[in-house]
Order: sequence, then structure tokens, then C-alpha cells
Amino acid sequence: MKYKKIGIIGGSGLEQLNLFESTEYIKIETPYGKPSSPILKGHINNTKIYIISRHGFHHSITPSQVNNRANIKALEQLGCDAIIATTACGSLIEEIEPGHLVFPNQIIDFTRFRKNTFFDSFENGELKHIAFADPFDKQLIDQLAAIATKNNIPFHKEMTLITIEGPRFSSRAESLMFRAWGADLVNMSTAPEVILANELNIPYVAVAMSTDYDCWKTDIEAVTVEAVLSTFKKNARNVTNILVDFLRNL
Repeated sequence: MKYKKIGIIGGSGLEQLNLFESTEYIKIETPYGKPSSPILKGHINNTKIYIISRHGFHHSITPSQVNNRANIKALEQLGCDAIIATTACGSLIEEIEPGHLVFPNQIIDFTRFRKNTFFDSFENGELKHIAFADPFDKQLIDQLAAIATKNNIPFHKEMTLITIEGPRFSSRAESLMFRAWGADLVNMSTAPEVILANELNIPYVAVAMSTDYDCWKTDIEAVTVEAVLSTFKKNARNVTNILVDFLRNL
């Protein structure tokens, strides 16, 4: 598929992605308020790129307070035909090591306080129960995985991600429960982003970086915010390189 406009949602450690030279900031209003940040607009070749900083430029917005509906709606209003979201995650299985990238294909929504739909009512009796069996776009997953392979970047796909409310990390009992549920990764951001993108029929893919082993492993130190940011900063270049390669070769 030829994408003409790509939306990128930058997560922890990637608040201000610098992927191109010609840029401008756009302020936009949606029926759901303002997005998390002014939108950075640029282009690579003939593809227009729109970047939102999920937590604001200074990471001042907590996971529960992100205006996900405004973020996704703003990208739709700008005409984006695909969304790539970056995120930091904790690994719930041994083989996903800190620093590895993951392109999940399934999600468990364990959030509790977020607006997770655009359908606040069924107007005129029209039911809006979207299909959600495969939340993430397979074509985008395969394209990004191919780039990771070409660049010898360790990655995993066909993995299940669980999103928790935050901002605290999991208890050890919760971490073990998530593993028992079949989750491979845990984060605080992908739900309801992927739900909302599906409601608007925008293909969505997550580029997740494993930064830690959460707290299910008892032979190492439990996750801390310092450890998360340290690992992400060391490995953020891999995420950026994949995005640049993808965008330049559309």
C-alpha cells in the first residue's frame, strides 16, 4: 500500500523525533479538545509526516491523562492513512531482552479510567461494535520487521501486549498474573490508542522497545523509571533508524 500521510505518536524517550529537515508546527482543534502537543509536520520524499508527542514535549502528561481521542482524531483530520506509535514496554518473557524491539499483534486492555471509544452513543439506533480480532496492521508489522531484519536489530513479532493504567508499575503479583494470561509485554500507552485508530479505520502499528523485565523476575532488580529511561536512551537510535528507513522507502 502507498501511504501518503503518516501519523507518528512518540512515546517515552522519543518525545521530539527529528526525522526530516523541512518542518513546521501545527496547532489543531478536534471535537475532543487539543492533542497532547502541537503537531510537527514535515515530509520525506512525497510522504507527509505528522508527529504528536504523546506525553507533551516535556513529558508532563501522565498516561491516564493523555487525550487519546484528540490525538487520534487530529491525525484523522489531517488525512493520515497509517499511524506508527512508539512505546516503552516491560518484558514478561525471558526471550524479549531489554533493548529488543517488539511489533505486537495482540493487546489486552487493562486500563480503567480512559475514554476508549468515539462512540459515546448509538445515534439513530446504529450499532457501533467494531471488529477487533486483529488490532494491529499486519502489513505494517511485516514492513517494519523486514527493516529490523535488514539492519540486524533484534526484534520479536506475534506478541501480546497488555496496557495497564499507571502511572505506577505493576506489583509482583500483577506481573505474574499478566504472564499467566499470556501477555508478553506490559506498557501504559497502547490502549486505547489502537482501539480508537481501529474505530476510525486507520491502520495502526506499535514499535515497542523492551526496557526491563517488569518485576516478575526475582533474580534481578525490579523495574524503576531510571532504568527504563536509561535503556530507552541507549537504544532509541534503533527505533529512529527503523522509522527513517520505513519513511524514506515508501
